[in-house]
Amino acid sequence: MYHHVSHAPPRGTKSRYMFVSPSRFRSQMRALKLLGYVGCSMADLGDYLTGRKKGRAVGITFDDGYRNVFTDALPVLEEFGFTSTTYFVSGQVDGFNAWNVGRMPHAPCMSRSELRQWADRGQEVGAHTVDHARLGTLEEGEARRQIADSKRQLEDMTGRAVSAFSYPFGSLNDRVVEVVRESGFASATTTVSARATGSEDPMRLPRFTVRRTDWLPGFFWKRIL
Repeated sequence: MYHHVSHAPPRGTKSRYMFVSPSRFRSQMRALKLLGYVGCSMADLGDYLTGRKKGRAVGITFDDGYRNVFTDALPVLEEFGFTSTTYFVSGQVDGFNAWNVGRMPHAPCMSRSELRQWADRGQEVGAHTVDHARLGTLEEGEARRQIADSKRQLEDMTGRAVSAFSYPFGSLNDRVVEVVRESGFASATTTVSARATGSEDPMRLPRFTVRRTDWLPGFFWKRIL
């Protein structure tokens, strides 16, 4: 799980760990390639989780849909032939990280044109609600709107089916999980730190957070091996 592929903001900035530099991101992707791993979107990873494909596979995901993922991560993914999934906050396509005002530096999100290019260039578009909502705290009707409308809006923008979902802030409960399932998603990722396996509920897949300070040995030891 990545958020930003960008140089870090000043020391003392909250959630500074979320900013992985472009050079470090490239080093991580290059190392995966050299060691025989396939970088996958959640759609592609599904074949490995179900056993339809064999081999070393790593799901690569980006939360929130920041523009720096388009400018600094996409060329690297293409260089190594990897796919990935970005989970977009549908109400902030062409916008910014409004859900973090006062807590994080202003960061632009991808435009509609960039989102469509992301999909056209072989990367997956996933949903992250309309407003980056804490779903586990909402009444069911509002949670359903946040989930279903984000899927519909992103499908309207891209002209493609959207089958991957991520829970903002990792906030969920049993009812929210069932709403995601009922809304037609094939997978949903959490913020639980663990390796995903085919035996798990595809609506509750865990992920490891990749942090700004993760050097290659730690990246592989803690997240991959």
